[in-house]
Amino acid sequence: MILDAVNSFYIYRTDTNMVLARGIQGYEAAKDKANELRKRYGLKWDLVKFKVERNKSASASRPTKGSYGGGRIDTAPRYNPSKRGRFRGVSYSDGSYADLD
Repeated sequence: MILDAVNSFYIYRTDTNMVLARGIQGYEAAKDKANELRKRYGLKWDLVKFKVERNKSASASRPTKGSYGGGRIDTAPRYNPSKRGRFRGVSYSDGSYADLD
């Protein structure tokens, strides 16, 4: 199975979304650790789950609030009724500009 030793998993509680453990290598190891944590905290089976951790480099390249791929998002002060919003564009550090409409 591809998921066995390649991916890193994290374990979380479904009722509070609290992360119980991170960085567990392999599916079987994550399953065993989730079972161990479930028994330790006295939780039911459906309250403890695990997922594959996202790739940190992929999430770092995603735009965050207020930036778009390393550029600053500019919003027009006037409302445009045909777009049901405001004009938006991004200014990059090299001086280029792109519309986001």
